[in-house]
Amino acid sequence: MHILGNGFLARSLQPLADRHPDTVVLAAGVSWASCVSEEEFARERAMLADTARRCADTGRRLLFFSTSSAGLYGPLDRPAREDGPAVPSTAYGAHKLAQEELLRASGADHLILRLSHLVGPGQPEHQLLPTLVRHLREGAVQVHRGATRDLIAVEDVIRVIDRLLGLGLRSGTVNVASGTAVPVMEIVDHLRLRLNGSARVDQVDAGPIHPHTVSVAKLHRLLPGADTPGADPDYFRGVLDAYTATVPV
Repeated sequence: MHILGNGFLARSLQPLADRHPDTVVLAAGVSWASCVSEEEFARERAMLADTARRCADTGRRLLFFSTSSAGLYGPLDRPAREDGPAVPSTAYGAHKLAQEELLRASGADHLILRLSHLVGPGQPEHQLLPTLVRHLREGAVQVHRGATRDLIAVEDVIRVIDRLLGLGLRSGTVNVASGTAVPVMEIVDHLRLRLNGSARVDQVDAGPIHPHTVSVAKLHRLLPGADTPGADPDYFRGVLDAYTATVPV
């Protein structure tokens, strides 16, 4: 595969660099969910449009990474499915949904993966786990009451990507997540346990928070059995254990 980008996900994909030669992977987009920069969004739009055009011309497949967060799907009273409604609640979510629509209209063979919260060594400091670890070490962390996150190890994501590409999919959208909405308080408590920390944790009300669970039914149909992560409800604890083992003391 031809990997465009040099960030966390692009680096994590390097073990697959010699596989799937028919595929171009765009792993160079906006990586922070709180982004509101039209300049950054425009840069990624232009990059996607150009890459999709070249893939359409050469017959190569384009792998694009979107998000399975509530920022894209919006508030739902059921697990977020790929074929269900998407009413973005953030600028980032709206941008990613527009990117998906651009790619579908481009005429290029493609696969869109809506990723949950990736966890692994070397991820950007502004993402969830590095931020929580930093705040815990500084002595205090603030958690929105009722907030949840779906965590998935980046090494599991890479394995899933390899298997999905191997199926020869040339169109479609797939959620890649654990399928478990973990309360952020449980994530923080487990991090404190592993880091031997005694930081203060303040829970604050941030307005109505709708529970957000990502449906992984389609992923399980495509890759049944042991090929999909998250079947164990304690999966997130193993993800956190592996991550904290890489954090410098």
